[in-house]
Amino acid sequence: MHWPMAFQRGNEVMPRNRDGSMRHDPTHFIDTWKAMEQLVEKGLVKAIGLSNFNARQVDEVLAVATHKPAVNQVECHPYLMQEELLQHCQRRGIALTAYSPLGSADRPWAKAREPKLLEDPGILALAQRCGKTPAQVILRWQLQRGVTCIPKSSTPSRIKENLEVFDFSLSEDDMKTIASFNRGERLIIPLMEKDGKQVWRDAGHPHFPFHDPY
Repeated sequence: MHWPMAFQRGNEVMPRNRDGSMRHDPTHFIDTWKAMEQLVEKGLVKAIGLSNFNARQVDEVLAVATHKPAVNQVECHPYLMQEELLQHCQRRGIALTAYSPLGSADRPWAKAREPKLLEDPGILALAQRCGKTPAQVILRWQLQRGVTCIPKSSTPSRIKENLEVFDFSLSEDDMKTIASFNRGERLIIPLMEKDGKQVWRDAGHPHFPFHDPY
């Protein structure tokens, strides 16, 4: 389930209002989860999971689940470590998967002044010392934390490079150094203009997940 918020059906993939916000449907994510469980029971899928759910919402699903979520897929990178959510999911036997683990510098709404994770001086210094690329250092950091990653690339050489992270390890000090870069900063959720202010798209929805601490 990609979001705890339901969107209206329509001809558009993601139907929007005039102000750019999404057109929502009142369906509760628990109802969607129970429908997904039927897919498991019919043998149509082997596992089901969540994405962009905060800790409270994960527990709401677990409270009624017949089939436990296999995974919670969330934005996660050195600028947004998600340590509390990671520990919360691990205690419940749910894998945490990082989308945009390299910061998605090509996101269309990025502003020129926003930091680029792969150009962070601290990451570059570690990469140089390890004889690895910045992307490899970041992916290795995630793996050592117990986080699985789904980096996006269409370049064969970079796809190969992203797999070459099992022939080195980061020291405890290296891990702490990368953890110190955490800003609690979401890069992937786009902002929109509303009443003269920049607000998160969909922030008004009652199931918007990012109002909670994690």
